Amino acid sequence: MSIVRPFAGQIAAFCTYLETERNVSPHTLSAYRRDLEQLAAFAAKERGDSVSAGEVDHLLLRRYLAQLGKTAKKSSIGRKLAAVRTFFRFLLRRGEIDKNPAELTATPKREQRLPFHLDIDQATALMEAPTADEKYVLRDRAVLELLYSSGLRVSELTGLDIGDIDLAGGMVRVMGKGGKERIVPVGSRATLAVREYLAQRGEPAGSGALFLNTRGQRINRRSVARIVDAHVLRVAAFKHISPHTLRHTFATHMLEGGADLRSIQELLGHASLSTTQKYTHVGIDRLMEVYDKAHPKAKNPA
Repeated sequence: MSIVRPFAGQIAAFCTYLETERNVSPHTLSAYRRDLEQLAAFAAKERGDSVSAGEVDHLLLRRYLAQLGKTAKKSSIGRKLAAVRTFFRFLLRRGEIDKNPAELTATPKREQRLPFHLDIDQATALMEAPTADEKYVLRDRAVLELLYSSGLRVSELTGLDIGDIDLAGGMVRVMGKGGKERIVPVGSRATLAVREYLAQRGEPAGSGALFLNTRGQRINRRSVARIVDAHVLRVAAFKHISPHTLRHTFATHMLEGGADLRSIQELLGHASLSTTQKYTHVGIDRLMEVYDKAHPKAKNPA
């Protein structure tokens, strides 16, 4: 077995591996580091400051999860446990531990929460919320239209360069999670919105970013959240939403419009179909309509 390093060094080595070999996003990397540092702090409290990951056994891990269960949601605990499992598998391959204490630890069953989405009227109202007397109306409208039209993650939208979008072909090239590239269609309204925005702002020298903030720099996640918040306030009757709500809305409307799950999976850039299946919460009226049309025994005999 190789030399055992303190917990902090093991976490640092693991994060370097994620960044250089797994090519995870900065957001994912930060989440992994935060989850593992939380475990390390608990282990230090239990076993002393010089503790290493090799001293974490399944009993300590169970106590850690029990403590998390007092305040954290099951979905959050499940994510943290997944990070811990991956971390220990990494150490096992490197010979720094003899077994993975998280391997036999059961993942808490997640609450079956359906993602909130807008109906078609609400989505339309939000797209039309930016008004002509606002300085950044064309940018805001293009941001909202593209999020809803193509189901992009916020990180994907903020990472877009002008050359990534083909307005003539109605397509956008997106760099998704794990550095995976995909091509996504762009609807006609979103295409028009982006054309009008680019015609207004032009192409500043030295900047390839598609969307710019008020300082002429690439827009960030907080800016997108502020744009959505500002215009949601004008559309009465529904609660605060996040930019990710528009991704949920895109997927739900695609499914209700007849798209199959495999196609939606490709458009969203999900690695697993199980991730996409949460969008099967179409309305009961729609389900009954499909059932009546498709099932041979659905109709009453004449």
